[in-house]
Amino acid sequence: MVTPPLDSSRTEADGSAVLRVLSYNIRSMRDDTAALARVIAACAPDLVLVQEAPRFFRWRKKLARLAAASGQVVLTGGGTAAGPAVLCSLRATVERTEDVLLPLTPGQHRRGLATAVVRFGGARLGVLGCHLGLHRGERYDQAGMVLDRLAGMGVEHAVVGGDLNEGPGGRAFARLTAGLQDCRAAAPWGGDLTFPSTGPDRRIDAILVTKGVEVLGCGVPVGHPGVTDADLRAATDHLPVLAALRVPSA
Repeated sequence: MVTPPLDSSRTEADGSAVLRVLSYNIRSMRDDTAALARVIAACAPDLVLVQEAPRFFRWRKKLARLAAASGQVVLTGGGTAAGPAVLCSLRATVERTEDVLLPLTPGQHRRGLATAVVRFGGARLGVLGCHLGLHRGERYDQAGMVLDRLAGMGVEHAVVGGDLNEGPGGRAFARLTAGLQDCRAAAPWGGDLTFPSTGPDRRIDAILVTKGVEVLGCGVPVGHPGVTDADLRAATDHLPVLAALRVPSA
């Protein structure tokens, strides 16, 4: 599959916006960061929902370097959200951001949410990046917290991207998709499986949107112009998910 889900991001005459959104677990940038930046840049996203951003020593500088190398700017998240972060293109107008730490499950990693409200032309969009926990019960509870946070953002249209740590058959995945569209299921494009990057056998990374957002295509950008198999394998242990969305005007 070499045809991208859309030719370019754009603002329509009716004020709606056509966007590219990328969700990507980058494993704290412990792998080939040049390959990682090339993959992100080739996808030409308007928003990048990152999981496992650097969280500790000089994490802000590391995330800023990745953003600059891939044609993005840091919007929010990273260490302050316990891993999730949001990058964006200069096309975005930012209304507000908020990083949220979720309740700590004893013996597990701290989890958080990176959130923002942005505008692209006449379209207003809530953005939420997440990385759900490793245990089934924890994930299910965190999925409810994601939905609660979306409901409190005061937006009609929103996108959620993250490493859900389970596939579409899981309880947390089902809880999320009871109220949100699974972009891959709505408009399949590109590849399906996301983990591990060297031989993927499951789909645990996803982009979800509210019902009013039109999904033009969504999947792993295998064969996308400028995205090589070698870079996908070298960049991190997950494959990215790219979605093309049409967001109505506010």
